[in-house]
Amino acid sequence: MIAVEDEAAPASAPGHAASFRRRRFLNWFPLGVTYATFYMGRYNLNVASSTIMKNFDLTKAQFGTIATAGFWTYALAVIFNGPLADRFGGRRAILLAAAGTAIMNLVIGLLFLSGWQTKVLVGMSLLYALNQYFQSFGALSIVKVNAHWFHVRERGVFGGIFGIMISSGYFLALTVGGWLLARFPWYIVFLAPSAAIAAMLAVDWFMVADTPDDAGHADIDTGDATSADADKDAPIDFAYLVSRVFRNRVILTLVAAEFCTGFVRQGLMLWFVPFLKEVHGVNPGTWLFSIATGGITVGGVVGGLLCGWMSDRLFQSRRAPVAFLFYLAQIGALFALGVARDPAVACFLIGFCCTWIFGVHGMLSGTASMDFGGTKAAGTVAGLLDGVQYLASGLTGVVLGGLLDKHGWGLWTYAIMPFSLIGAILMTTLWNATPANTKVTLDA
Repeated sequence: MIAVEDEAAPASAPGHAASFRRRRFLNWFPLGVTYATFYMGRYNLNVASSTIMKNFDLTKAQFGTIATAGFWTYALAVIFNGPLADRFGGRRAILLAAAGTAIMNLVIGLLFLSGWQTKVLVGMSLLYALNQYFQSFGALSIVKVNAHWFHVRERGVFGGIFGIMISSGYFLALTVGGWLLARFPWYIVFLAPSAAIAAMLAVDWFMVADTPDDAGHADIDTGDATSADADKDAPIDFAYLVSRVFRNRVILTLVAAEFCTGFVRQGLMLWFVPFLKEVHGVNPGTWLFSIATGGITVGGVVGGLLCGWMSDRLFQSRRAPVAFLFYLAQIGALFALGVARDPAVACFLIGFCCTWIFGVHGMLSGTASMDFGGTKAAGTVAGLLDGVQYLASGLTGVVLGGLLDKHGWGLWTYAIMPFSLIGAILMTTLWNATPANTKVTLDA
């Protein structure tokens, strides 16, 4: 049994010396840029979706198989790799992720450059799955590192700022990728990310430190779920995971909510390119397509900043109330997209939907995982949340793709909206939860 008791309100954020803030910036900024290049090497599949289906005569369900292989590999990998990241640190995790992701995108690009034509469905499923395996360390490493550098009262606004870096990844993958796709051989969308990720690998090698102490500064009391533990720096073991993570009602509810987020997020992101092309005649590289992809970036920035600001300033660092509001906004935005008839309006609504989707995703997967996992188990909790999100994402590949083959685009957004509703309902059960006022005790 788990009992949740209310205690004191969250402590105020500590003051930091200017030198600490500068070094912290030099830590998280390269991490953010690196993760943006990861997105360029992940969502290149999305921007090239119509081209791949046309060139290799694939149905939506077949193309969805490639995406599902990647999503489910990521899901399983991020769950199992979370404890690994907690054990050997975020810096090593980001370096491994960058090296593997750069290599896999290079291999895919070179294979298509050489005229690869046989067993593309099987081969791409395998290669994209390997790419996603290495990418799974990315989010874990960022959460693990930043959990040591930011107090719980700083993480909401920071999460919004960091969302800007992530949203720039969508810009690189979709807007820049669409521009490259319209002007160069299509396999450039795999080669260009490989080069960008390799460059950031070199930067991270010299710049990223796991903790303030590793960078020559005193460690801080982060005020999160494990900051008061006497053994907070000791490696976690299975008994700790069972007692403090897998039996934690708050964390398990966040896991269920992120499953919903995963279906909504990838249900939109995986299929919006063929949707715009087949329903509204909008092709990659056109100005209308740039409105959609630029809107994804802007929407992610606005949603992340707004969600973080509202959480820290209006709800005293409670994550659930603002997530509840954003889930409801998702329903309205997706409904509007489904009934839109004008191409320009549809392109605008892609970004508008992302405002509410990415805001809640960053809040739960990034910020809440640090809050309730604490510095000790941040990677593990981030892995759980990201993992179940990608389990749901896998359903948007082969399952949603098959439904679209059978029933057409009229079903698309309506199949996504129920998951937003479930997410909103789940948030009502965590309305007042924060690390400071939620103490988890276990009955014998």
